[in-house]
Amino acid sequence: MRSRVAVSSLAALAGLVGVVACDTPGGDAASSRSSTSSSAVVASSSATSSSSSSSSRVRLPVPETIVAQHILVGYKGVKRVSKTITRTKAEAKARAAEVLAKLRAGAEFEDMVKEYSDDPGSIERQGLLGKFHRADLDPAFAAAAFNLQVEEVSEVVETPFGFHIIKRTQ
Repeated sequence: MRSRVAVSSLAALAGLVGVVACDTPGGDAASSRSSTSSSAVVASSSATSSSSSSSSRVRLPVPETIVAQHILVGYKGVKRVSKTITRTKAEAKARAAEVLAKLRAGAEFEDMVKEYSDDPGSIERQGLLGKFHRADLDPAFAAAAFNLQVEEVSEVVETPFGFHIIKRTQ
């Protein structure tokens, strides 16, 4: 049973829902829970920590669901952006890189959510998205989130909603 926070978190991010067809465990089209097709993803960055390389990490089985937090930095023109956001894509990317640098230097994720995130519902929950399946979210976001180890923070990930920094918590 999903908690109220998890359900409301996923509802708040309903725009990230998409059909995922991947060759990784748990990510095939048959296991998809959504019939909504997603928008094309412009680009995404590797979801590995700067302190660990993917070649030295031990790969555990891919779980069916995970729990994560995120920071969203939006810009004018992306999906579901507040009309008060006027920054350009380049400004948003630089802002997301600034957040990531602060996190790598030891800043608390929850503090960065409060200061930088453009996802109002997420701010109230300290960035918590709750428990979700790979197919519940945008393919680039899901790929980055499911590639993380518990407590690991992603690189900057771009989706049709802006730039995200993701922390897997479970």
